[in-house]
Amino acid sequence: MKKCIIGLICAIDCITNAHSLTSQTRIEVKNTLNFSRNEVVAIPVDQLKALMKENRKADIRIKDSNHKVLTVQWMDNDSDGQDDELLFQAVIEAKKTNRYSIVVDRSVPVPESRISTYSRLVPERVDDYAWENDKIAFRVYGPKGQQEALQGIKSSTLSSGVDIWLKRTDLPVINKWYKGYLTDPMFYHRDTREEGYDPYHVGNSRGTGGIGIWVNDNLQVSQNFVTAKTIAEGPLRTVFELTYNPWSEYGVKETKRISLDLGSNFSKFESCFEAEKPVPNYTIGISLHKNEGETVLIDKEGYYLHWEKMDDAFVGEGIVVHPKVVEKSMAFKSETPDQSNLLVITRPQKKLIYYAGFAWQKSGQIKTRRDWELMLQQKAAMIATPLIIKIK
Repeated sequence: MKKCIIGLICAIDCITNAHSLTSQTRIEVKNTLNFSRNEVVAIPVDQLKALMKENRKADIRIKDSNHKVLTVQWMDNDSDGQDDELLFQAVIEAKKTNRYSIVVDRSVPVPESRISTYSRLVPERVDDYAWENDKIAFRVYGPKGQQEALQGIKSSTLSSGVDIWLKRTDLPVINKWYKGYLTDPMFYHRDTREEGYDPYHVGNSRGTGGIGIWVNDNLQVSQNFVTAKTIAEGPLRTVFELTYNPWSEYGVKETKRISLDLGSNFSKFESCFEAEKPVPNYTIGISLHKNEGETVLIDKEGYYLHWEKMDDAFVGEGIVVHPKVVEKSMAFKSETPDQSNLLVITRPQKKLIYYAGFAWQKSGQIKTRRDWELMLQQKAAMIATPLIIKIK
């Protein structure tokens, strides 16, 4: 009897494995640009209905042309409890097409990645919201921090600017650095662990990618975010949303969705606006700090560069936005602290999408200003020419 049961199990396994070989979906990902691309690819779940109808998502695998099982992430973009996309990472050489298969194969585990994206609200340091991947890290400031800053508490920040943390490790640092902060407030402001640090000053500037409205040579800005909601954090993409109280003389209500993919030096910002009165523009900024760095403004291609020295190494910060929404750009310099910003002035619209990011010499990702400009040029080209994805 026992031998019969074992034989039956083996027979079922053989049928399952045979089914996995025939129940599969082919994916082609084509790179038409003249440089290699490393991007997270999103497959709509709607296009996987046939495969998922009789199978559990836990048994679905994505394999490359060498039959290697890839890391995946399921995404529920609208928080309704239903997955909307299946993510995987594709590295595609210039002018090449990669082929993948989505199969049902529970015999091979989904590989776990030592690197990841991550984001969360940080109540142990007032109420920052911080996010990172294997390349970079950011943070923004919340309502309690605003309240404490207005009360004159020096450790808190009143700003809707975007802070950057300089990393030279591909491992997560957010939890470790904030834990160190609890016993030493200067913990992550010193580069003593060969991991990186935070030498960046935001103040009331735009940091790297903050928003404002440019009126009469003055930038009207919001205060700190008032609510934060984590949408996803996982091996390939983290997503969250921030909301802001009405700001500016135009009564603007803003909801900002921010996402960061593994392997990218750029966060994606999607700001949705509602205004009580017509708004002349929405302006994206980068702090020029003490005006000692270099700027490059390329409206035609939609990329904007700042290159400055911090302590003993250079940092490149940048903005990439579709050129069709840009009105003009400038490097606005002021004698007032935190008011010097690189400004990208865009046409008013209900939803503004742009990318902001950076690279640090000590991370090993760049050596020169030209290296950083090339990264911005390539990001602009990638936005203008997305990967071509075909599902068969």
